[in-house]
Amino acid sequence: MTIEKYSFFKAYNFTKLEMPFGNFYLCDKFCISELNEGIHFEWENIVEVFDKIQNFYGEGGKFAYISNRINHYSIDPSNWTKIEQSNFYPFASAIVIYNNSSYMNASIEKKFTNISIKRCMSLKQAIDWVENLKEFN
Repeated sequence: MTIEKYSFFKAYNFTKLEMPFGNFYLCDKFCISELNEGIHFEWENIVEVFDKIQNFYGEGGKFAYISNRINHYSIDPSNWTKIEQSNFYPFASAIVIYNNSSYMNASIEKKFTNISIKRCMSLKQAIDWVENLKEFN
């Protein structure tokens, strides 16, 4: 389910970033992505959205990234290596999975980076995990 339908959505002061390939919800500690059905999330898309995210968090801004995988789409798992090598990346990431194929994809992606990636069974679990990270306390 999209974050906008959760009862806790209004408790956060999100800035919604609408892109042709999906929506991104930015708040002070984390960013939640909801990519569109059937897209291939390419490196060029990542660069485009991360430029906008960097504008929001500022140079050297600290944030976690939550991928709310409500739709089926593809991504090259080696993009995690490129993200990690860039000068701006999340210090932690959570992937919300809703089926076995999402779990398998998240497990593969996890092998391509040193960024902490948590696989979660709900969006609430992902947000709770991020909010309790020692980097924010």
